[in-house]
Amino acid sequence: MEQRSSTSGTQQGRPRKTVDNPYLGTEYSVQKNPGYRMRRTKREWKPLEDRSCTDLPWFLLFTVFCVGMGSICGFTIATGGAGRLVFGYDSYGNTCGQRNEQIEGVRLSGLDQTDKKYVFFLDPCNIDIVQRKIKSMALCVSLCPDEELKTYQDLKRFAMHNGSELCSYELAGHKYPSLPERFDKCPKLPVPPSKSLPVFNRCTPVDISCYAKFAEAVVTFVSDNSVLHRLIGGVIASKEIIVGLCLLALVLSMILMLIIRYISAVLVWILTAMVVLGSLAGTSILWWLYIDHRLTANKTLSKETAETTETKDAEEEAEMTRDNAQALLVYAIAATVFTVILLLLMLFMRKRVALTIALFHVAGKVFIHLPLLTLQPFCTFLALLLFWMYWGLVLLFLGTTGNPVQNEETGLTEFRLTGPLQYMTWYHAVGLIWISEFILACQQMTVAGAVVTYYYTRDKTRLPVTPILSSVLRLMRYHLGTVAKGSFIITLVKIPRLMLMYVHNQLKGKENAFARCMLKTCICCLWCLEKCLNYLNQNAYAATAINSTSFCTSARDAFVILVENALRVAAINAVGDFVLFLGKILIVTSTAFAGVLLLNYQRDYAEWVLPLIIVCLFAFLVAHCFLSIFEIVVDVLFLCFAIDTKYNDGTPGKEFYMDKALMEFVENSRKLERVVERGRSRPTEAVSVEGPEMKPMAPGTSSA
Repeated sequence: MEQRSSTSGTQQGRPRKTVDNPYLGTEYSVQKNPGYRMRRTKREWKPLEDRSCTDLPWFLLFTVFCVGMGSICGFTIATGGAGRLVFGYDSYGNTCGQRNEQIEGVRLSGLDQTDKKYVFFLDPCNIDIVQRKIKSMALCVSLCPDEELKTYQDLKRFAMHNGSELCSYELAGHKYPSLPERFDKCPKLPVPPSKSLPVFNRCTPVDISCYAKFAEAVVTFVSDNSVLHRLIGGVIASKEIIVGLCLLALVLSMILMLIIRYISAVLVWILTAMVVLGSLAGTSILWWLYIDHRLTANKTLSKETAETTETKDAEEEAEMTRDNAQALLVYAIAATVFTVILLLLMLFMRKRVALTIALFHVAGKVFIHLPLLTLQPFCTFLALLLFWMYWGLVLLFLGTTGNPVQNEETGLTEFRLTGPLQYMTWYHAVGLIWISEFILACQQMTVAGAVVTYYYTRDKTRLPVTPILSSVLRLMRYHLGTVAKGSFIITLVKIPRLMLMYVHNQLKGKENAFARCMLKTCICCLWCLEKCLNYLNQNAYAATAINSTSFCTSARDAFVILVENALRVAAINAVGDFVLFLGKILIVTSTAFAGVLLLNYQRDYAEWVLPLIIVCLFAFLVAHCFLSIFEIVVDVLFLCFAIDTKYNDGTPGKEFYMDKALMEFVENSRKLERVVERGRSRPTEAVSVEGPEMKPMAPGTSSA
């Protein structure tokens, strides 16, 4: 049997070499002979300056995928799809403003349209409500009509004077009034005055009233054109107030992030009291209604029985009364069970609520020391906006890319992707989800890296000048592969959920009840799985920021820590998330109240509904973005705190990294534990329990 010496550092007489690997956080025992063995000790949870690239294959895969996204854009430009979208094309496949090649089987194609730069629709109000597109014939013209043309003589005069023929190419301009084809191949009279769009060179009517029906198809709740016009007029008239209220929501969100550290304790305990009192009051009311209903029903039933002995209506009323009483009894029992469970949870989790308050307090300090965290929502939103604009533009390019085909219904020439090329649209759709999740994951990793740096720096005056920028640089240099892998996992869950939602919408009203229930169940399960993976990914990014480990290793380590502190996690997520939700509601209601006052002050504003809806939606979006950053900070602080209490105990050499507020929480917990231990121990053993104030914490107490 092997004998090991702790003093000589040898094993069976062989020298041993110890190597610390900062990437793995492990210690290796290396013997100077072939076939040395490796011994792994517990991971050192602290920020490592010597970092290595993590999940490099996933970074390469993501790079290749992004190259594929760019190749789709290049393909649409090279094949003319981008040109057809920007310059426009007629119903014969000719791109306006350039020379064209003949399309086999399509008459009037291959024309030289160099001098005809604008797209003119013969009937711009002929709109397909279902497909959301204009079904009218389109022509390339040299000039858009700037005046109303009421007769075919006006069309002839416009063609002769301006050289812009508004009828089909095979019709001569000077013969417009006498040609029998004029009813099908000339614009619908009267022709409204129009002007070209700044970029896309389409002749658009100056009076867009004919698009009211199209607007109704988009805005389904509007059934009257006059209502739509009044709503739009109200938005235009109150645009200054809308901008001012949006800025107010932004300021309120930033202020709430700074002061929530001071009001978190009050909010949490008020919330706890409201929930407990509300559940007790609701349960009491249900029991009171049940008793009152039974008493009233008994009196009414005895009275009716005395008057009429065999009445069918009386029997039905009595049966209905019994059913109502039975339903109230079920509700009251369910409310009672819920209240008892809630009170027990509050009793057992009261200490975890105190931890939530301490974490909120420290999170407020983090924003004071790292003020650039408040800019993270702006940077993320800007990145997402730029990517979405690019994605939407390429999607429009794909809509005008492909082979020319004739529409069997209208006879017009359209460009569609056929064969293997049609899968480019699916590839492009997957890119929307993966890259969007990648950008959001980059935000989470950046915030986690900055918060980890703050937590593990004991002297806060020695923090880096710009921890946020340092975290961004570490992310770009070492951890893009980890972010790509985590976002891909979310994409794998989100795509099936979106597909099932699409199928459910397409089959609405056609499927049976069982199929509808199964679809909704699958959608709900996938949504819950996505939320759980999002939370685990966020903690995995924080573990990567601490240890510089790969995604799977970080996720496993974070999962172990979270399981060991399951009750704390439940308390923080339940109480903390609801407090943040109340903060969002506070910002929305404050902004809406200010909006009502301002709109009421301006008496000439007739329509308040749409401006207030726009303001409230923007206020909720801003509050959600800012408080989501606050939520990420709280979650990362909790993970650091759980690691700190597990591997440190406050003794020399194992000093805590935590803030003073969290230290007070640990001290109070330990004092309570010592009191409990004294009560359980015998009097002679109680003295031995007294020890140093910062005694080592047992692993099992980390979730206390």
